Amino acid sequence: MDAVEEAGHGHPGTAVSLAPAAHLIFQRFLRHDPADPAWPGRDRFVLSCGHSSLTLYIQLLLSGYPLTLDDLRDYRKSNSLTPAHPEWGHTPGVETTTGPLGQGIATAVGMAMAARRERGLLDPDAPEGASPFDHRVFVLCSDGDIQEGVSAEAASFAGHQKLGNLVVIHDDNRISIEGSTELATSEDVGARYAAQGWHVQRVELAADGDVDVAGLSEALEAATGETSRPSIIIMRSTIAWPVPGAKNTAASHGSALGAEAVRKAKAVLGADTDATFALPADVYEATTRTARSKGATARGAWEQALARWAQAHPDRSALLTRIRSGRPPADFPDARPVFRPGPPVATRKAFGQALRAAAALLPELWGGSADLGDSNHTTVEPGSSFLPASSALPGADPAGRTIHWGIREHFMAAAMNGIALSGLSRPYGGTFLVFSDYMRPAVRLAALMGLPTLYVWTHDSIGLGEDGPTHQPVEHLASLRAMPGLDVVRPADANETAVTLWRVLSTRGGPVGFSLSRQDLPVLPEEGDGLRPTEGAALGGYIRYEMPAGEEERSAPDVILIATGSEVWVAIEAARALAAESIRARVVSMPCREWFDAQPASYRETVIPPSVRRRVVIEAGVSQGWHDLLGLEGRAICVEKFGASASAQELFEHFGITREAVAEVARALV
Repeated sequence: MDAVEEAGHGHPGTAVSLAPAAHLIFQRFLRHDPADPAWPGRDRFVLSCGHSSLTLYIQLLLSGYPLTLDDLRDYRKSNSLTPAHPEWGHTPGVETTTGPLGQGIATAVGMAMAARRERGLLDPDAPEGASPFDHRVFVLCSDGDIQEGVSAEAASFAGHQKLGNLVVIHDDNRISIEGSTELATSEDVGARYAAQGWHVQRVELAADGDVDVAGLSEALEAATGETSRPSIIIMRSTIAWPVPGAKNTAASHGSALGAEAVRKAKAVLGADTDATFALPADVYEATTRTARSKGATARGAWEQALARWAQAHPDRSALLTRIRSGRPPADFPDARPVFRPGPPVATRKAFGQALRAAAALLPELWGGSADLGDSNHTTVEPGSSFLPASSALPGADPAGRTIHWGIREHFMAAAMNGIALSGLSRPYGGTFLVFSDYMRPAVRLAALMGLPTLYVWTHDSIGLGEDGPTHQPVEHLASLRAMPGLDVVRPADANETAVTLWRVLSTRGGPVGFSLSRQDLPVLPEEGDGLRPTEGAALGGYIRYEMPAGEEERSAPDVILIATGSEVWVAIEAARALAAESIRARVVSMPCREWFDAQPASYRETVIPPSVRRRVVIEAGVSQGWHDLLGLEGRAICVEKFGASASAQELFEHFGITREAVAEVARALV
């Protein structure tokens, strides 16, 4: 209450009422070590209702994490350790960035998935609960989290997968910003989760309207003992309990309670009504001593167990060390596939081949598709499906490598964040580029956190063909490139696909999305007849073709054609046509704007000299985002409206993305 009053704004109601529940979890049920917030053997705690961030910050303080009362005084202030919503990588003890409702619970499902996969990869033969790689995931979520669609996708998947290491506490206070939740919903949440295969318990209010701590403790004992399915505890609470005049009100959700109301609440609790940020030394010493002692004991036992495991399994121990380093094995660079000119190959198919080659050396690389595996080419091990032990399907394996996400794009992206946060996995997920819209909130969080997630977006343009405008992405590349922290890669052919994928997998960077063609594309020769090697693709943009010109080669070209993906071949064909007219055209392949923009100015100006102002951008999408490279004299050959239902060839002709059309525009500029 004092923190919100000091800031003048915040979300006090839920944080006040959830304090007893959160304290119970941190002091009795959560295995954690405040002295080592990143201890790999810890349980994970996810505050899905991120607006109630004080719920988490105060328990971190009382457990002995590196937070102080001054940090609480700085709640929601610039550069403080206590921002309005929890931010991963900013505050010690925060396991994931939350705030957008539903994301926390969906991310937590991914954490539970990672725990099962990684345990099966590194310690498959240990009895249940006896491996150093066993841990639980606890989630505290709100009515709003439950209402968001992504949480329904997550709950369906978690129940199907029987993720017994997942425990969710649903704060059922039945109040939202607009008032009673009955304004918007009347469903039986417990019945829904039971139907989805969850272990469901209910804890009603205590007689005074507070959280029933004893009842919650019993429910948590039962939930942590249930290992054959995920658990949800529907816990009744009274928002803003015990604040007189604020209890059970919508106003308490997102507004400071007021000095007088806080004084009255302190009186109800028997606290000094004049003291602010009061934390008695004996209370602080008792809570931190308990948490630190339990944490040190648990971590010591875990370290001994890990040492015994490493001695018994030296090869697996070496694998763990290598994965933790974030680097691929030494022979990884030599494993990159090389495609020879011949029959055309769709970049989605080339990506699948390259992904399988990489997966052979990177067991931490795993994932799947939103029911589009055959189209996305994301299945690296067809005989290994991530499914519970009870599944009778062929290839079912609790630690299987291929995730069958189902038609749940939003959940897929959110769960990938949870998997990536484990630090021992490199997750990927595939769908059509047009459906990246369903994934955006979770992709944005991956970009905020800088997580190494890999999105496989295929069927990337009007080249999709007859499926028509509902499935033809035109604005998606521009909108995704607008997202800070996300790298968008659209390779021109099979070899650019392999080169760029190898760059991504050679380091543990941030999120990357590949935009891949449905239609077959020519496999360009590496060099000769004006072509330059595709190794330059790793720089984001490079000279792919330029007409040989003897002594003139040292001079600048007459016009620069900048293209991505399937349009690079169109640009090269146009440049060759222009060469017959003695017009020297340079073709710049730009598979990744973000990588190119990160290069030194000296390199960028070598590829696109400022003195050459005649430029043409060719991309089968909207031109937004290209005008900085086009300048005032450039021209864009793009698609500025939705596509149509016709063959790919007809559509490219209709929208003027042809060799003849590009040559005509370039000729007019020159």
